[in-house]
Amino acid sequence: MNTSLSPGRGGGTIVLVTVLLSTLLLPLALTGASVALPDIQRDLGVGLTSAQWVVNSYNACFAAFLVSAGSIADAVGRRRVYAFGVALFFVSGLSSLLVQDIGALVALRALGGVGAAAAVAGGGSMLALAFEGPARARAFGLLGTVLGAGTAFGPAVAGLLVENLGWRFAFAGPALVAGAVLLLVTRVPAMRGDGRSVDWLGGALFTAALLTLIGGLVEGPGRGAPVLAGFLAVSAALFGLFAVVERRREEPLVDLGLLANRRFVAYALAAATFMSVLVPLLVYLPSYLINVVGLGAGTTGLWLLLLTVPTLVLPTVGAELAHRFPPTAVVVGALLLMGAGVLGFTTLGPDSTPWTVLLPFLLVGTGVGLTGGMIDGLGLGAVPPERVGTAAGVFNATRLSLETVSIAIVGAALAVLTGGELVGAAFTGALHGVALALGGFVGLVVVAVLVLTRAPRPRVTVDS
Repeated sequence: MNTSLSPGRGGGTIVLVTVLLSTLLLPLALTGASVALPDIQRDLGVGLTSAQWVVNSYNACFAAFLVSAGSIADAVGRRRVYAFGVALFFVSGLSSLLVQDIGALVALRALGGVGAAAAVAGGGSMLALAFEGPARARAFGLLGTVLGAGTAFGPAVAGLLVENLGWRFAFAGPALVAGAVLLLVTRVPAMRGDGRSVDWLGGALFTAALLTLIGGLVEGPGRGAPVLAGFLAVSAALFGLFAVVERRREEPLVDLGLLANRRFVAYALAAATFMSVLVPLLVYLPSYLINVVGLGAGTTGLWLLLLTVPTLVLPTVGAELAHRFPPTAVVVGALLLMGAGVLGFTTLGPDSTPWTVLLPFLLVGTGVGLTGGMIDGLGLGAVPPERVGTAAGVFNATRLSLETVSIAIVGAALAVLTGGELVGAAFTGALHGVALALGGFVGLVVVAVLVLTRAPRPRVTVDS
């Protein structure tokens, strides 16, 4: 059994280096798009709704295909799926250097999202096979750290790329690193699949349902209530059909029975809420800081470090607090910190300075950071050991799906409230309204977590 991060079953060291390097790219692909949005709108001459698809197409395809990518990797081979994903990410990002219209860029971003899903699913499976015991735990701990580093420093790196090389390099830069990863993949040992069946119908239904929902949220507000209602109705029907299909599968893509576990649901909802607040802020704050406050893309990325660095440096603090205090209290406390911080965004204005944004930025980042990694352990610890693998898939799918929906809702709200122009006083007012709504959402989740984790009352029996 491997007990250290050294070559072992499946060539542990080369697998670890390869997967960590590719993992670093994924947050850059999202935050890079957000920092580049103002320049994309100006250069390609498109409105806000069209530009939003640059973010939404990547994230929606990432979330939708991640649900089935893991089972495909188990069936046809982990390295094969991983290499396919990295190659697709590489080609889509590098091709962005040539695009001249928004439709082509959105299509490339969608392909990049599919590639990211395959890379994440295949990479995680490769790590699980290459390491055992404590070494596996350390490998996945490093994976979380690298993902946090990419989120923390992604806006700053993307801002520098956009400011010095142009918005296309926000996508081409990570793609070039993906090219180096492809060279490393050739040294990774083959990890063949087990030939198990893939729930293609379940995967197709979930993908169609989520993409229809995102399409309705982005396009519906501008096309009228009947169109929005139609999208939502179709999405609801597809999700319902997906639930029916999954309940009849012997090996379902998503084990819906886990939703009966109250503590698991509570922690999955909390984990999704942290990302559903943080990521939309990372997506749309750059536009505000550039268009309203008047910062450059590079300076914007540096300001956002106040929001993201706590997510990297505080997970160990949160883990220690969870050992000293009731874990649910730590989660609720972190939610309250984040809620207070997001309400502080109502003070942002054209004259904002690093000092005026310091407190709300740090509060949001601190709330997210204190639960990094720890909340996953709480959620998976609430299920029997034999169901941990399936639970991890549901947990991550819930988090990424709700994050994607949140980005679409916030973008739609900003588009409606500003008339499609993220500039001036209208943008300030819209951002304040979004902050109030997100703060209220966090408050509702706090109540839900407390209710779901409350110990059931003992049953009283009467002796006859």
